[in-house]
Amino acid sequence: MNTFLKQLMAILLIVALGVFVYSYLNDGFQKPKSPKKTVSFKVDELKLEVFYNRPSKRGREIFGALVPYNEVWRTGANEATTFETNKALKIVNDSLEAGKYTLWTIPNDTAWQVIFNAKQYEWGVDHTTLKPLREPNFDVVKVLVPVKKIDHVVEQFTIAFDNSTDNLFLTMAWDNVKIEVPLK
Repeated sequence: MNTFLKQLMAILLIVALGVFVYSYLNDGFQKPKSPKKTVSFKVDELKLEVFYNRPSKRGREIFGALVPYNEVWRTGANEATTFETNKALKIVNDSLEAGKYTLWTIPNDTAWQVIFNAKQYEWGVDHTTLKPLREPNFDVVKVLVPVKKIDHVVEQFTIAFDNSTDNLFLTMAWDNVKIEVPLK
């Protein structure tokens, strides 16, 4: 074998090894169980963005079990969910200034408390206690919104913006439950 082919094979081996190491260090070769998602909404000068991780139902009982009722939930999986707005918003009867917030919820079978917290957290729960990292003294807006039962199962937790009726809502849906947070 001539030296050119040996050099070419060595370079290809190094590149393949580099791709393997990079892939392994960045979530491995499997699809993550709770993939990251960013949803955005823009109309006129208003820009909204939510970053969250999307856990799946995978045959489990969700609300009242995996996500206990009347306890703070990180509203997704893994990292703390964030909500960002470039303009002040009115949420139900409260005002939310422009900025970046972490988003927490306290689910119940009839209503959810949705909490916008001014502190940024690297992760959603404490690694040792598995309790949410939210510090209530940083809460800036808390609203109570009713639960809507839906007639189909949403397999993967989904956050979205709905402006279909000229009223803007931040929606969250999973399993057979949906909530809508009015934004103005």
